[in-house]
Amino acid sequence: MKNAPLYNYLEMEAPRYTAYREPRAFVSNLFKYARLLVRAVDERAKPNGERIPEFRDSARESLELELFSTEPIYDDYEILRLTDSLTDFASQFGADDPLVQKVLAGKSPHARAVELATGTRLKDVAIRKDLYHKDAAALQAAHDPMIDLARLVNGPARDARKVYDSQEEIKKQAYSEIAKARFAIEGASSYPDATFTLRLSYGTVRGYGQDGKQIPAFTDFAGLYQRSAEHDNKPPFDLPKRWVDKKANLNLATHFNFVSDADIIGGNSGSPVVNKANEFVGIIFDENIQSLVLDWIYTDTQARAVSVDSSAITEALRNVYNAGALTDELESVKK
Repeated sequence: MKNAPLYNYLEMEAPRYTAYREPRAFVSNLFKYARLLVRAVDERAKPNGERIPEFRDSARESLELELFSTEPIYDDYEILRLTDSLTDFASQFGADDPLVQKVLAGKSPHARAVELATGTRLKDVAIRKDLYHKDAAALQAAHDPMIDLARLVNGPARDARKVYDSQEEIKKQAYSEIAKARFAIEGASSYPDATFTLRLSYGTVRGYGQDGKQIPAFTDFAGLYQRSAEHDNKPPFDLPKRWVDKKANLNLATHFNFVSDADIIGGNSGSPVVNKANEFVGIIFDENIQSLVLDWIYTDTQARAVSVDSSAITEALRNVYNAGALTDELESVKK
């Protein structure tokens, strides 16, 4: 492998890099906290300019916000996610892979996931805060199974990241030349690459056909309650008690969500939707399953972007959450 061309080397190593960095092999909030602790302690010992960007002083507030999150953690959910990702990890690299053997420690993915999720103390925010301010020796002395796992894979993960980052830098430096060449050949016939600049996508609000039925462009509050009732208000169709109690206060004909043929992709959630008069009418938050094809090619046959209607937002604020003053401000209503 050392003598292989660099691009071949990256092709072979990219999956392993992804598994460690994302980390697909360790899908778990608890592992995320463990890895953040391990790397925070390691990086803090370096000069600020030599640290991984997400551990520099300028990123400290974001790091601590993530590490000290009070988001609830459920053992069964952690075990399920970790079991699935460890299974995928072992399947991808094989049971004889030395690192796979070290990670699983002679156990099945499920047994190892149970051991890690139930054995760690990182569910406790106070413990995470305490360990965060200690050194590497203290982390090792803690003998926390999730921290030990993060330390085990940290070396290989960092090595893979260095390879990946070095190639990304080459691509970044060549990007402008590649973009010029593409434009010279394709002109304005293709979409530009995403560059974190403002983008506009035009579309029409309209329904679509599926399984011989016509799916309407709009849903309403009445449909929300109807759908819940059809499923005896049981998960995942159960409504919060506040919404059940406030039903009589609502105009059930109010539009709730709507679909359009705007071309979107993952990451567009939260984007505002405006009409031709530049009036705010909704917020993109999802896409239907037929939109998965938009990652490769645009089609308006069934693919739809899903938005919450602005009228649903104001109706809920006024009549469910008793936030009339805020709604007045949003609508610029003057008393």
